Amino acid sequence: MSDDRVETIGRKAGSGLRWSLLGNTVTKAASFVMSLVLARLLATEDFGVYAVALAATQFVMVVKDAGIMAAVIQWRGRIGEIVPTATVLAFLFSVGLYGLFWAGAPYFAALAGSEAATGVVRLLTAVILVEAVIAVRSAALMREFAQAKLAVANLAGFAVNATVAISLAAAGAGAYSFACGQLGGSIVTGAIILLLAKMPFELGFDRAIAARLLRFGLPSAAGFGLEAVLMNSSFVVVGAILGEEQLGFYLLAFNVSSWVPGVLGTALRYVSLPGFSRLAEDADSLSEGVRRSVPLLVSVVTPVALVMATLAHPLVEVLYEPERDPAAGALRFLAVLMVVRMIMSYLVTDILISTGATKSTVWLNLGWAVALLPALVAGAHLGGIRGAAVGHAVVAVLVALPLGVLLLRRQGVRLRPVLPGLVRPALATPVAGLYMALLNGVFAWPALLELVVVGGSGLLVFALLATPPAVLARLLRQGRAHVRL
Repeated sequence: MSDDRVETIGRKAGSGLRWSLLGNTVTKAASFVMSLVLARLLATEDFGVYAVALAATQFVMVVKDAGIMAAVIQWRGRIGEIVPTATVLAFLFSVGLYGLFWAGAPYFAALAGSEAATGVVRLLTAVILVEAVIAVRSAALMREFAQAKLAVANLAGFAVNATVAISLAAAGAGAYSFACGQLGGSIVTGAIILLLAKMPFELGFDRAIAARLLRFGLPSAAGFGLEAVLMNSSFVVVGAILGEEQLGFYLLAFNVSSWVPGVLGTALRYVSLPGFSRLAEDADSLSEGVRRSVPLLVSVVTPVALVMATLAHPLVEVLYEPERDPAAGALRFLAVLMVVRMIMSYLVTDILISTGATKSTVWLNLGWAVALLPALVAGAHLGGIRGAAVGHAVVAVLVALPLGVLLLRRQGVRLRPVLPGLVRPALATPVAGLYMALLNGVFAWPALLELVVVGGSGLLVFALLATPPAVLARLLRQGRAHVRL
């Protein structure tokens, strides 16, 4: 019975994931091109100012609705009965939070060592006012695995974002070009979601429903908020200790390490939370879903991180020109963080939320944060942006992963069946890394050729070693069939 549930939900989640991946891949690829254009139009200091505003925005975006979106997705009853109350709660919390950040922007910017970021923080965080209106509609689409509609809305919003940002950057708007572009894109995305959700905009308030939503939502919002602090605290620390220019280099490295979380991770969150929420109604189904999901995610993310870490210098040179090479030292270690971040943020956290253990996400991220902040400060003082990245990676591996395993086991999720699926990726990682290091040392490669030949063949070596023989044989048969056709 549990296998049937896993298969049914898996098919729905798979369809949603394909649409999410398509939308995110197109958006992120275009965003990458846009970042290259902006890197040539703007000064490194502009990226530093934007990093401060981005840190504030990413925090408010995950706590903006007091966890109401997550509560709507996980709701076990009819969604229609909670929409009016959920809409009111999401709106009130979002507007109130924006008011707090408007007032606190000067202090936040000063803390990060960039008083010039005050206006950018105020403008960029205004995106939560759009989210205040569309949060429940977005959650309803995610709950029904209607990711195709969300992909359409996000792609349209990005088109506006890119047009506005590049135009303003060319006109000399500096860091404000980022903020104006994202705000304009959010407005367009929100309008399309309202249209495609096809839900009457009803307002109401039921105390019993509000209490149930908040009991679930507030701890999950606190957990997501701490997660955002974790991922963005390094911007504040680096900016305060090392200044805007070094923060600009660090942001470039962090952006590269965020490619996979940005493309695959965002797509996964659209389907993992509703998918695990449905599986969590049966303990055996949830454990089986975890057994299938973890090795697959590790096998996809690890080789990309390996290439980033091994070929960080040519990667930065090709993407951002040789003078941005200081970012490469940080990128090597942020690639390690990327792997842990994918496992913790897009599997462990969503599994805990799906089981109703929202308070566990608070303890998870709080424990991570307590260990991380002193590691970032010490790392930045001792080793600059590279030291800050080392601190991030070490705490992720030695603190976050063990804590996540402990909390999942406390919720009754069986993890031992996951281990056999991790053996091949664990063996393939050092072999592929050593292969790339040796090949890289034999010849003096031009940067682009180094990425294509060394990185491409390294990915192939990993895939051949990490993929089970039966799966390889099936893929070969399918490939031959396509060739004959």
